[in-house]
Parts: sequence; structure tokens; C-alpha cells
Amino acid sequence: MRTKSILLLVLGLLLFQLAPLSASGTSENGSAVSKTAEHGISLDAVAAAIAIGACGIATAMAQARIGAAGVGAIAEKPEVIGRVMILMALPETVVILGFVVAALILT
Repeated sequence: MRTKSILLLVLGLLLFQLAPLSASGTSENGSAVSKTAEHGISLDAVAAAIAIGACGIATAMAQARIGAAGVGAIAEKPEVIGRVMILMALPETVVILGFVVAALILT
């Protein structure tokens, strides 16, 4: 429950920081308006950072639980070490997908 509260707090602070960013569009005279904020941060870069950051946090949480359970399983039955190593590698695919999404956003 505490982890959920912390994640909601971080998400709220992040959205509060992103509120002043301007969106892309056209101005009154028809010229394109850029997607950068007053500090020069692109909304695409922020979206890519969120994609990678969220995937990294989710992977870390999953690997923490899998690792703890895996160590206990290996202590009881050493022959399951191969399965535990495979299970530890599976959450890394989420981060790889986050990198792919970030690359698609930035291109």
C-alpha cells in the first residue's frame, strides 16, 4: 500500500511539473508552433523519459520479488538455479520494450 502511495505522489508531482509545457499546433497566422517549453525541453523527450523510467521502475520491482523468491528456492533445491536465472531475465524485456517505445517517440 505504501509503494502505491509513493508512486501516486511521484506521478502527481510529475504531472504538476509538466502542466506549463506547451503543446504543438498552429498559431493564428498559420505557422507551426514548436513543442518545446520555455526551458527548451521537448515534449517528445519528456515522453521518452517517462517511457524508459516507468519501464525501469516496473522491472526493478519485479526483479526484487523474483530475486528474493529465487534465492529461497535455490537454498531449498539447488537444481532450480537455471529456472531462476531465466525468470530473472524475463523482466528485462520490459525495459527493452521501453527503449523501443522511446526510440519510436523520438523519431
